[in-house]
Amino acid sequence: MKTTGKVTGIIANLVTVEVDGPVAQNEICFIDLDGVELMAEVIKVNGNKASVQVFESTRGLQIGDKVEFQGYMLEVTLGPGLLSSNFDGLQNNLATMTGVFLKRGEYTKALDEEKLWDFTPLAKAGDQVVAADWLGEVKEGWLPHKIMVPFNFKGTYTVKNVAAAGQYKITDTIATLTNEEGEEVKVTMTQKWPVKVAVGGYVEKPRPFKVMEPDWPLLSFT
Repeated sequence: MKTTGKVTGIIANLVTVEVDGPVAQNEICFIDLDGVELMAEVIKVNGNKASVQVFESTRGLQIGDKVEFQGYMLEVTLGPGLLSSNFDGLQNNLATMTGVFLKRGEYTKALDEEKLWDFTPLAKAGDQVVAADWLGEVKEGWLPHKIMVPFNFKGTYTVKNVAAAGQYKITDTIATLTNEEGEEVKVTMTQKWPVKVAVGGYVEKPRPFKVMEPDWPLLSFT
């Protein structure tokens, strides 16, 4: 169930929201402005109050407007079509937008979900794979675009099957993997990747080492 809230303060693009559940730093939310959804990002959490930065004009926004949190961070879609497209800062595809400028609250799909791509498998049933291993590739122009095991997959997976060479949409299943618990996971040509990723700490803190004294006599000048 998604966390919701209501607007309690507005200063330019900085909006304060009173929430009714858990929210996280950098989480995406949408503010309902008379049916128009404005995308925003959580930049600060203080108790049951979240400060969010709206990515576009807040003109007309009022105290009490409803907010819905999405449970994920700002992210980009990776997949075929990425290398040959032009995007704005939110990965709106500039080729599919209506008019010269996007209307407020209008967001386009980053990649064309109807286009067919020539897929060539590189993995086979029985292969052991981990995150970022190649499952296949498609040609995007003259560039080979590798289709990988999603980067957020943990552990080792077994390839159950891979789609045969042919034409597929980016939303079609091109491989089925089995994790270490025996659960099946379907993989398409696309995956989501957060724009901001927390830096992981060291597993072990490096300790200083003792400098050994040389075993030869030091020269003395008098």
